[in-house]
Amino acid sequence: MINLFRYRTPRKYATEFAEVSSLTNIRQVRVLATTFLLIAAAIRIASLFFQKDLIEVPNFNEYNVSNIFQMTGSFIFLLLSNFALKSYQWRRKQRDLFVTAFALFILTSTFLVSYIYSQHNTKNTLTVFLIGIVVISLFFSLEINRIALLSVYITVLFVTGMVLPGELAIREQVFNVVAAVILASVLFICARYSYYFKSEHFIQLKQLQEKNAEIFKLNQQKSEILGFVAHDLRAPLNNIEALSNLMISEKGDAPDHQPLEMILNSAVQAKNIINDLIEVIQEERQPIIVTRTDMVTYLKSRCTTWEANTGQTRRIGLTIEKQPLFACINDSKFSRVLDNLITNGLKFSPVDKPMQITAAVKDNKCVIEVSDQGIGIPEHLQDKVFDQFSKAGRPGLKGESSLGLGLHISRNIIREHGGDLTMKSKENEGTTFTISLPLSLA
Repeated sequence: MINLFRYRTPRKYATEFAEVSSLTNIRQVRVLATTFLLIAAAIRIASLFFQKDLIEVPNFNEYNVSNIFQMTGSFIFLLLSNFALKSYQWRRKQRDLFVTAFALFILTSTFLVSYIYSQHNTKNTLTVFLIGIVVISLFFSLEINRIALLSVYITVLFVTGMVLPGELAIREQVFNVVAAVILASVLFICARYSYYFKSEHFIQLKQLQEKNAEIFKLNQQKSEILGFVAHDLRAPLNNIEALSNLMISEKGDAPDHQPLEMILNSAVQAKNIINDLIEVIQEERQPIIVTRTDMVTYLKSRCTTWEANTGQTRRIGLTIEKQPLFACINDSKFSRVLDNLITNGLKFSPVDKPMQITAAVKDNKCVIEVSDQGIGIPEHLQDKVFDQFSKAGRPGLKGESSLGLGLHISRNIIREHGGDLTMKSKENEGTTFTISLPLSLA
């Protein structure tokens, strides 16, 4: 509790918190002044309809003066708060003095209502005054010196309330002093708690912003490094690939092709990895350009190309359930998706097990399924296969490595087409990837 009373906003954030809370306090003044003005005005209007009955109420004239005081004060503070928010000439100290003055006005107004209603004995009815204390405590962030001032002011109000009647017995005066001390303590403790939590909340937000800025900076640096490495590595790899192709073509049917083919395959694999990295680090993506495509002809061409590349050793079956079948696709990007899915299927299935591609129309969508009869994906890894740098990445049956980027990039590409990529798999039975695309009807 003692530490709470001594609490101050850490120096690193103190100035900024004081500035922010000062402006927030002015906004709260505007809200509360509007509320008090509406309540006081409503009471004034209602009194016009019951004036004859109200005249007979004890201390009616005091109620009348108190109501005028509340309306006038609320109206003045409302105007000044609007001016303070629109004017850039008010400094923080001026705003703080203004908020303190409004807090004194609130305490005075609520005290007067309680004082008049309690027949000038402050200990009898404190409900309205307690509302004023709670409002000051919860709505405003006040430094300890201003809270101390308001607490002293409460005591002054009660002492004044004892003196004015002039007929209170010693016992009543003691009760009033005790009530004053209790209420001043309530205001002080509640206001300190409110200040503490608002200050700590502000500090946490600032620290979170600092961490986010630091993370953003690190991500930028990571992207710059990856981009630099990827772009600079592609040039020598292109040279290696070109030279390997040239040497293989010069050797013709010579039996010592295998080392050259290993060099070529390694260069191609490395270039594919670099392309994946570049795809991932691109922050601003341009909308893809799509063309209405006959998917039947397109898929037949891709299957023929793949079988030719694998030397007819891997069979890729194609089933078309409905013709014609048109969709709007970006040829190069969509080919990359199919290549990723077919590569995955070949990587994780035995040589004697064919793959199957099926194209159909389901739910007014062009649906393409790429299925293999391979080792499947364990159930605990299935929800991670589309993650970036996925931990679900595993070496293929021949030891092929994976960065865990292919499926992540493939799903992003399909979503850029307005579709989706999903997966079903069962261990030792195979995996099916399903591409859903909007149909192109005309």
